[in-house]
Amino acid sequence: MKTLQRHYLRDFLILLSIITFGLSVIFSLLELTGKIDDFASGHRAYTLFLYALYNVPRLLLYLLPMSVLICSLFIFSQAARRKEITAIKAAGGRLRRLFTPFVIAGLIITLSAFLMGEIVAPGFSRKAEELKASSTGKDNRIIFNEGGLWLKSRQGYPVKIDLYIIDKKTASGIIIFVTENNFLREKILAEKAIWIGQAWVLQNVTRYDFVSGEIAKLASMDYPDLESPDFFAKEMKSTEEMGVFELYRYLGRLKKAGFRNTKLMVDINSKISFPVINLFMMLLGIALAVRAGFGGGLFSAGLGLLTSLAYWFSYSFSLSMGYAGIIPPLISAWIVPLFFGTFAVVLFLNIQE
Repeated sequence: MKTLQRHYLRDFLILLSIITFGLSVIFSLLELTGKIDDFASGHRAYTLFLYALYNVPRLLLYLLPMSVLICSLFIFSQAARRKEITAIKAAGGRLRRLFTPFVIAGLIITLSAFLMGEIVAPGFSRKAEELKASSTGKDNRIIFNEGGLWLKSRQGYPVKIDLYIIDKKTASGIIIFVTENNFLREKILAEKAIWIGQAWVLQNVTRYDFVSGEIAKLASMDYPDLESPDFFAKEMKSTEEMGVFELYRYLGRLKKAGFRNTKLMVDINSKISFPVINLFMMLLGIALAVRAGFGGGLFSAGLGLLTSLAYWFSYSFSLSMGYAGIIPPLISAWIVPLFFGTFAVVLFLNIQE
């Protein structure tokens, strides 16, 4: 039995590596083809290669559940077609024991996918955006961390923002350091900044003039030297560039400031729920292959692709319902994985020995 387990597991891992990395590279190159016009003319080949490479981890995470399903379907449908499953039963072997390493492998893949989504993919996605910005001659003038920003105003003054809310076009805790000849001439503190018309309006302002030593307090003042909200939205990190814990801390700061971001709550839950489907896809592939007893690599790939598309469509639709506030964020991120997972577990547990 151990020899068969090693044989099937080796074939599964080899096929999974080829399909997952192969598809990730192909989709990364296709994505690069669609964005190549965004790069400045005269860019070198290795810049494009790096950009495509940085996108591979993100795409690998998206494609991994489909690859797990297709590979498990293929391996065991071929075993069923060659009557190997029947021979194992006839020799008194137990299928649950045969599939134990695959259940463990599914758990390891799930944990690895979560860690990759938390540690590897966000950093690589950010590097891809920075590389794209540098190649187009647009320097990234924003340092983003958990909703807080460091940037330069249009006149080159350092600006610190404690919290920026994209959908509200509002900032809180603003400090502007006005310098002249490398000397701090003035510091402007504002409790809040709101985008009104075509300019930012600072509210509850305190101005410290270090030249005259005067302190002035203003109820509001226009400050046109900050970039527009479109600039902030474009330069700030996307959820793909942040891990679960960074998103959670960002959400905590928003709640503390009195803002509720439903989309962010859905994204946090989806980053946790999405890797779990890898284990369920493993169980589903094994159960379908053994129970149906069909053969043929093309049929296995087609069934795996069709099932994956059904999952993708229903999962994306559920997340959209959560973004719109129609269903709670927790339910929108978990209902589809748990439904598929329950279906997969029931099929797996009812495999006839």
